[in-house]
Amino acid sequence: MRLLVIEDDPLIARSLEQALTPLGNTVDVFTHHAQAREALQSGQFDLVLLDLGLPDGNGLTLLAELRQRGDTTPVLILTARDGIDARVEGLDLGADDYLAKPFSLAELEARVRALLRRSQQRADNRLTFGPLAFDAASGVATLNETVLDLPRRELRLLESLLLHAGSITPRETLENRLFGFGDVGSNALEVYISRLRKRLDGSGLRIRTFRGMGYRLEEAAP
Repeated sequence: MRLLVIEDDPLIARSLEQALTPLGNTVDVFTHHAQAREALQSGQFDLVLLDLGLPDGNGLTLLAELRQRGDTTPVLILTARDGIDARVEGLDLGADDYLAKPFSLAELEARVRALLRRSQQRADNRLTFGPLAFDAASGVATLNETVLDLPRRELRLLESLLLHAGSITPRETLENRLFGFGDVGSNALEVYISRLRKRLDGSGLRIRTFRGMGYRLEEAAP
């Protein structure tokens, strides 16, 4: 998943990134209102973690702008424990949940998983397609119940393809989830697709290329 963290406290921001990245997520972090606004206008995210007290503006303004343009990306508000009015206003503006500071990382991770499940209309944390599975809670992928030891970006790719299994996943979506705002080489995605194809060899599954469109995880022809 691609997550956007908007948090001006460097210690909290770093803790969020360190907690959420190992689970197979791409985490983009911004500390200022102006930076976050540009990111939200130019990028596609699966979840936004939003601090309200930013140095150059109010996080609620970002939330209002997001909803006004019809963007339904889940938003988890991070706010001070005594900010009841701000939490109420945030929920009324379209936030999906809030978490009061200080919070435990375990609770944060659970709330993130719950919001992602809800937005994807899933009943649990597991994504499965034939013998392939990914558990968002543990960040573990398995093939025929055997754990796949995947580097982080291959894990992100596998999760993204599983989310759209049987359908074409657009190239842009995969690049956003794998690389975030980082520089992407012209064939960087193909490198990871090739590596994952080798992992799936003989499993009865394949990753099919649709030129100019994207990739589809599907059952291999007999």
